[in-house]
Amino acid sequence: MTLFAILAYLATGVISGLLAGLLGVGGGVVIVPALILLFAHLGFAPELIAHLAVGTSLATIIGTGLTSALAHNRRGGVRWEIFRRLAPGIVLGAWVGAAIAGFLPQIWLQRVFGVFLLIVGTRMLWSRPADPSRQPSVPGALGLAAAGGGIGALSAIVGIGGGSLTVPYLARVGLSMRQAVGTSSACGLPIALAGTLGFMVIGWGKAGLPVGSTGYVHWPAVVAILLASMPIAPFGARLAHSLPIPILTRIFGVLLVGVAARLLLV
Repeated sequence: MTLFAILAYLATGVISGLLAGLLGVGGGVVIVPALILLFAHLGFAPELIAHLAVGTSLATIIGTGLTSALAHNRRGGVRWEIFRRLAPGIVLGAWVGAAIAGFLPQIWLQRVFGVFLLIVGTRMLWSRPADPSRQPSVPGALGLAAAGGGIGALSAIVGIGGGSLTVPYLARVGLSMRQAVGTSSACGLPIALAGTLGFMVIGWGKAGLPVGSTGYVHWPAVVAILLASMPIAPFGARLAHSLPIPILTRIFGVLLVGVAARLLLV
């Protein structure tokens, strides 16, 4: 790796780790577009760049998701009974999503990711404050498993930990914003594990892969990003439990819209 690549990976890791703890996302909303731009600059095969960015992003989320979930759990922010019901659907959906991504051309994978972020970010920016008198209405086991399947599939396709789907979903069914963020951070781990395995398999033996890759996972980038992201994720989690909920929601929305615009204009 060049010095430029190392510094770029580390900077990406710092930002993604902060967001993982603060917003319950795995950091993929930053990592995927950053890697698409960086891999292009490094001269990777153009037809492989988007898939490498998504697969590599999922691998980094294994680490950031774990540290973020542990930090939120120490503050009572993870609803483990909900996580257990979401997890089976998430794993199955992530495998399906990885298989679908393997058939998408590079430019369409990038566009799907950009449009997805734009829709979710806009909804978060225009969301109204939750009614404090509203009682939680969390679905049963079957409903949560089905929701997990959808979250896992789309998350694997676009290389995220699922927070941009899981957080608004859990908030809508009645969890507080802080519990939604904390539970979402835990859900990022099974998404990342299943998705990483899927992208390693579908990219196995592809011609033109850069040195240090297993399928569509580029390990030098994974290691450098994790070295920076894992120590910073607990700090983001502390911020999430001190910032006012409306500010947390608006930060989330602005982040997603900004990244979407950048990605769609590349």
